Amino acid sequence: MVSTNYAPEHAGIGPYATQIAEYWASTGHDTHVLAGMPHYPAWSLEAEYKGALRRTERRAGVTVHRRAHTVPPRQTAVKRALFEGSILLHGAVAPPRMPKPHAILAQMPSLAGGVLAARFAAKWKVPFVPVVQDLMGAAAAQSGISGGDKAAALAGRAEAYALRRATLVGVIHETFVERVVGMGVDPGRIRIVPNWSHVPQPSRPRGETRHHLGWAPGQTVVLHSGNMGLKQGLEVLVGAARLDPEVRFVLMGDGSQRQALADLAADVPNLDIIPPAADGEFPDILAAADVLAVTQHAAVMDMSVPSKLTSYFQAGRPVVASVAARGGTAQEVERSGAGVLVPPEDPAALLKAVRALAEDPEGADALGSAGPAHVAAHLSREAGLARIDALMEEALGGHRP
Repeated sequence: MVSTNYAPEHAGIGPYATQIAEYWASTGHDTHVLAGMPHYPAWSLEAEYKGALRRTERRAGVTVHRRAHTVPPRQTAVKRALFEGSILLHGAVAPPRMPKPHAILAQMPSLAGGVLAARFAAKWKVPFVPVVQDLMGAAAAQSGISGGDKAAALAGRAEAYALRRATLVGVIHETFVERVVGMGVDPGRIRIVPNWSHVPQPSRPRGETRHHLGWAPGQTVVLHSGNMGLKQGLEVLVGAARLDPEVRFVLMGDGSQRQALADLAADVPNLDIIPPAADGEFPDILAAADVLAVTQHAAVMDMSVPSKLTSYFQAGRPVVASVAARGGTAQEVERSGAGVLVPPEDPAALLKAVRALAEDPEGADALGSAGPAHVAAHLSREAGLARIDALMEEALGGHRP
């Protein structure tokens, strides 16, 4: 596997890459991962990896080959290009030392990772299967990153280079298919492989967790968990908090926009920004909130489906999605039956939905309970890993190594 993001990263794509690799290792496969240095979602290199140029580790039976790269604390087109370029250069100069694999899977949106994986597969003459988690060309155009137009063109070319060379292409959502076909990929080679819920169900009583966090029993708490980047458009939560000081808004996580959001909310006493939760506490904190928020800029349509949704559904609390109605995120919330949609970038609309849920606790609980049921039926880890296995087996011609 080639995946810039990998354990110990606990948010975004890292957990999915890790669970796939560890599952392969647990079933007897000699599994190798070419990864970056842990940095996400804080976009800050973890302390134990500072100064490391290359490192090989054994984690849960997986051999992880790490290569250093730049880590831009702020996202601009130039800095993102340097990040991808450093991954590509170091991976090309110092490829992993390992036996010839039977197949290579790449986790994209790492453009460099996709290109490297395609080149390694061509060198070894083995099947190459990218799984598209985000579309970086569309992301650059839709997320509001500085210099996004030029970045979109460059990213689109790199994506197309990798995807056109794939044996099969996995996409996590059907809204990605049209763009992937537009890059020159035969529709007959595209398979939909949705992500799964990679966190367990909550285990502690909600009241106990709320008391630990300092959330009053009668106070409505709206929680956003995950990356604080440009595409999330988290300013809408700051705006909603300004409109009603009785509702508590909590942003839990890290990311390139964390400081900017803290500055924006400096005079908003009912908005808290807290660090990412430890893995063991994460499900309980999600479940302790009254409402779980997912937000995106209005321009974000078909380039990303937040990985946080699978965790939100597992938590059993209603979701308010401030996202474009025609995008993949909206489709997933509607499909789950676990939330409501509001127009993006509209603080008043978001607050109105939160108040409606607070005034109808039975309705809110009914929405919330649909989430775990949806996970059990469609998004279990077992089902997700089985889809990846089937994808790889098909790429290998129907034969497992």
